[in-house]
Amino acid sequence: MSSPTARTTEAPAGGATGSGTRPAPARRRRGVRSLVGLVVLLALLLVALAFPLYFGEFWLRTGFAVFGAIVGAIGLNLLVGNAGQLSLAHAFFLAVGATSYVYVSGEPGGLGVAELDGLGLPPLVGMVVGVLLAGLAGLIFSPIAARLRGIYLGVASLALVFIGIHLLNTWTPVTGGFNGRAAPDFSLFGFTFGNTDPQLWVLGVPYREAERLWYLGLVLAIGAYVFARNLLRSRPGRAMQTARDSEVAAAVMGVNVQGYKARIFMISSMYAGLSGVMLALSIGSIAPESFGLELSILYLAMIVLGGLGSVGGAALGAAFVVALPLVFQRYADVVPFVGGPGEAGLAPGEAARFLFGVAIILVILFEPAGLAGFAHRFRRRLTRPGGGTTTPPPPDSPEGSTRPDPSDRPAQGSTTT
Repeated sequence: MSSPTARTTEAPAGGATGSGTRPAPARRRRGVRSLVGLVVLLALLLVALAFPLYFGEFWLRTGFAVFGAIVGAIGLNLLVGNAGQLSLAHAFFLAVGATSYVYVSGEPGGLGVAELDGLGLPPLVGMVVGVLLAGLAGLIFSPIAARLRGIYLGVASLALVFIGIHLLNTWTPVTGGFNGRAAPDFSLFGFTFGNTDPQLWVLGVPYREAERLWYLGLVLAIGAYVFARNLLRSRPGRAMQTARDSEVAAAVMGVNVQGYKARIFMISSMYAGLSGVMLALSIGSIAPESFGLELSILYLAMIVLGGLGSVGGAALGAAFVVALPLVFQRYADVVPFVGGPGEAGLAPGEAARFLFGVAIILVILFEPAGLAGFAHRFRRRLTRPGGGTTTPPPPDSPEGSTRPDPSDRPAQGSTTT
């Protein structure tokens, strides 16, 4: 005959709730969601690998521009969404990366009345130097970033954009001045990504510059995505998100808040430097007007639309913001209210900005988690047994992301999908 005390101590174990383990249905749902996510990622990867076989140069060059923006947006989202530091200086660090690349890998010579300097080193060296110098610039600014927060940090970082524009206009031997400077073709171990040798054919399709740059951008974007995911799941990433939620609580737990702020600013700057190199390769040149305040605002729009704190959301937001003006420009004759040069209607860029504004308002009002929130809801409905509601929908956090599972991400208001 068992005592009441014995029965009460046995009850939680039978329900599997008091022992800290998930109930079997919850574990199954989580496993199904993981499987669905893996299948979707593999399908997207296969589509991306086969994309150049079926689509023309316009879509390939648009894709490379999107890949470059994805790298920069992920870096900014690490800083703003996951570390809680507002920065308007992203355009400056893109300019550092792009300028370093064209100077280190460019050849000296004349451009009109301007004499250009260049080291003529391999493009891979120029890319690495661009990333490192952008990170160094972020590290130099990091003591200021570590001591400021919110709008004060945003205003302080804004000064870097104006400094960068001034240097781009006046440091003519390096930047080319207001006329800009051509970006050298990228090459890797003798294989050039331009239209020159070696000639390359795949299944009867000529692989020229657009096709080669597509794969380069795909590899760099995937690498940036994987690194950010692993960083946020690591101990430093969790400490960084804890410091974002409460600096006092993080300091009590032994987190070096100032140190983590400085490090994440440097990492975000390195992401921006790589994105700047890809932007130079995408455009084919650098010019001061390409790195103004508007570029920083566009990157903020990317991470807000995609979802603050979400790595995948940053990628979705970058694709939306970068591809939309180019598609409008391409199909200006069939898109309502959009006209080409000299035609009636809105210019493609203006129409895209109006749409960005409307989208941001709708996201803030109805889905603070952004495009990542829609994807999360769709995945939950897809894996929900019988289509019924098994658990109440999680409330939206103040920072625009759904509440994570306790075993996935302890930092509230952050997603890394």
